[in-house]
Order: sequence, then structure tokens, then C-alpha cells
Amino acid sequence: MAKVKKAFFCSNCGFESAAWMGKCTSCGEWNTFTEEVITKPTKIEEKQSVWKEPKSNGPLKAKRLTDITSGNTERIITYDPELNRVLGGGIVAGSLILVGGQPGIGKSTLMLQTSLSLSEQVLYVSGEESEEQIKMRADRISDRESSCLIYTDININNILKLAQREQPSIIVIDSIQTLSSPFIDSAPGSISQIRECTGELQRFAKETNIPVIIIGHITKEGSIAGPKLLEHIVDVVLQFEGDQNYTYRILRTLKNRFGSTDELGIYEMKATGMRPVENPSELLLSQSEDLLSGSTVSATIEGMRPMLIETQALVSPSVYGTPQRSATGFDLRRLSMLLAVLEKRCGLLLGANDVFLNIAGGIKIVDPSIDLAVVAALISSLENIPVARDICFAGEVGLSGEIRSVSRIEQRIQEADRLGFKGIYIAKGNLKGLDTSRFNIGIYAVGKLEDLLREVFS
Repeated sequence: MAKVKKAFFCSNCGFESAAWMGKCTSCGEWNTFTEEVITKPTKIEEKQSVWKEPKSNGPLKAKRLTDITSGNTERIITYDPELNRVLGGGIVAGSLILVGGQPGIGKSTLMLQTSLSLSEQVLYVSGEESEEQIKMRADRISDRESSCLIYTDININNILKLAQREQPSIIVIDSIQTLSSPFIDSAPGSISQIRECTGELQRFAKETNIPVIIIGHITKEGSIAGPKLLEHIVDVVLQFEGDQNYTYRILRTLKNRFGSTDELGIYEMKATGMRPVENPSELLLSQSEDLLSGSTVSATIEGMRPMLIETQALVSPSVYGTPQRSATGFDLRRLSMLLAVLEKRCGLLLGANDVFLNIAGGIKIVDPSIDLAVVAALISSLENIPVARDICFAGEVGLSGEIRSVSRIEQRIQEADRLGFKGIYIAKGNLKGLDTSRFNIGIYAVGKLEDLLREVFS
């Protein structure tokens, strides 16, 4: 007879406790414990000593590192270049991939579109939609014949039995919050159910060498629903984000055991599905031909991809006495640092002004090379002097007002040259070893913010 066990789980980190606690001893969060009922089957084998070697499998043996041979990782190449780039070159066999995002952002559409485009057989499992709903979406986003298998169920045992029989090349689960295990007596979406179902999928993927793609929802705080343990179990964590007011979506890599974590893919949301955007600079630059103050262009790098992004700033006198500081797509603390540097090193009176900064398109930038463009936009808005639209900036600003060099400057210059820009302002340190004769764009080096003020706004 099955043994019934009750336990309390932290909804933030998945820590298990026998009794309710106000504060989690693992992550330190308050009021995050929820009670769940766990049903575990009683096995005679569990009463045996776990350190005794099983007779059927033979003695345990470890291998020396020098005896292990490493070969090329087998990958499944999709027809989506953005997905291949984010995954590091394709889907690795036997990997467990988690795709998270807000409801309605397009996770299911992207995964179904990828499943329909593959020549390999894909098992698409949905616990949220019926077969008719999936068929309607498939007819809308694809007109080609596909061997994709559709299965609607929430029982993890039935799903794995079907996958074992069909032996597909890829399995897509939509979504992990809807699956349930018969050995766990709690509702689907609970901490124990998510952890148990993810563990079963992980074991199946590693034993059969079949990659599994899991779709997961995120909470209002922006984290993937369920414990952080879920992100530790999987091999790859992808974040699908975007604004409902914009037509494009961004696929970011938060964790990747088989590639870089700095890559991102950009898609345009259309009625026929997700269209990969090969040149994101054209979407992130303003189409206006009028010269307006407070608008500059920055040459940034996201992963291995150079992009030109428009930076918008608005500096106006504070009406209520307490100046406001607001930044969209940029670190607010770094904005405060740049404002302090402008006041101290350049003598600009910004303390009594409201400052608003926006990265056009809603994209979030962490590349420090955008500092020079932000400073130029702030000065342009404060002095009401527009900056020419055919010049861009790439440089990091230090606390003493110096312009510091940035990495991969050649790729930034090549991207600006390709898009028809006439000039780019960079740090003097980036001129070392740089062959400026290779480019058709004017390269202007600045060492301090005073040089920027003199050359751009004089």
C-alpha cells in the first residue's frame, strides 16, 4: 500500500520542510511555503542498503579522465537561424531545453513552427490546447506537409510510454505546468509536480538520447514559474520576451551547457508566425528623417551580433522640486553615475532637471559601450542641439570622465559602415592596432568627455 506523506515546499527555491516555516532557510524569502501531499510507492528495494553494489549490474567502476574520449556533439539543425544561434549551433541530442516567457508572447507558436519545419519526426505534446486548436494554428503558420505527431495529455507516464513507442527525434512539451505524475498527490503546476515531471523527462532524454523542449510560464516577477531547481535540472534555459505594443520578440539565453549565454535571437510577430530578423539594426533605428535633440545611435554587441540601437533622452527642468530619474532598457544606477560624471567633469547643471532615458524598441542593453551614446543624448537634450543622424557612438565612460575602449570595435565599425553611417566616435584606446583604411566610414577618437563636447556640440 502506498505511503502518504505531507510536506511543505518553498515556492521560490523548492526547499522541502516537514513543517510550515515563515522564512525559508534556503533562500531567505518570507511566506513562500505551501503544503502538498506526496504519495510514494513502497518498495522492498528501498529498505536495502544503498551502498551495497547490485548483483545484476556488476561492480561499480570509475574512469580516468585521460581514458575518456570526447567527440563532436551531435546536433539537430533547424530551419530557424535565430534559434540555431541561440542554442549554439542547433539542438543537442539528449538535451533538456526550457523555454520561458509571458502568456501570449508566442512560445507555443515558435515551438510549433519549429516542429512543423523540421524534416525529422517531432512529438508535440500539449496539455493546454486540444488537437483542433493546434491544427488551426498549424494551418495558419505553415502550408507544408509535416510528419509532426500531436498528442494531448497531462499524464507524464502516458506521454513517456508513447514517446518510447514512437521514438521521435524531438519531443516538445507545452507546458510543464500542466503535467502531473500519478505518484504525486497534488495539483498540476505545484512544486512537487513540476520537479517530479521534469526529473522524469530528464531521465528519459538522457537514456534515449532524444532532446526534449519544455515550455514554461513565468510569474509576475519575471521568473519561471516553479522552483529555481527547475532551471538547475535543464541543460538550456531560453527566455522569450517582448512587449505587446511591439511586433518583434527577443529570445535570450540564460543558461547553456553547450554554448554561449550571451546570444539572442530577434523575431517579428506576424499573422503567419514568427519571422526571424536577420538585420535587427533596421528595426531598432528610427525611421524619422527630422533632426531632433536627445536622439543618438549606439553601436553595441549582443553575443556575437553587432547592432545599432537608438538612444533617446529627455532633460527638462523639474517642476515639483524633486528631480525624477527614469530609464527604460538601461540600468538606472548607471544613469545616475553618468549624470554625476557630467556634472563633476563637464560642469553641466543636471541636478535640478528631470531626466528620462529610453532605449528605442523596448530592448534591454547591458553592453557598457552604450555609455558614450547615452552621454551624447543627455547633452543634446540639455542644450537642445540635435546630433547628426549619420554618426554613431561606441565607448565606455569612466568615473573620471575618460572614454574607455570597448571590445570588438572592428565589428561595430563594420556594422555602422554597412548601414551607411558617415562617422563613428570611439575611444582613443581602440585606435591601437586598428587599420582605419579598411573602412569607408569616418573614425573619430575621443579621450575625455570634454573632447566629445568640443567636437560634437561646439
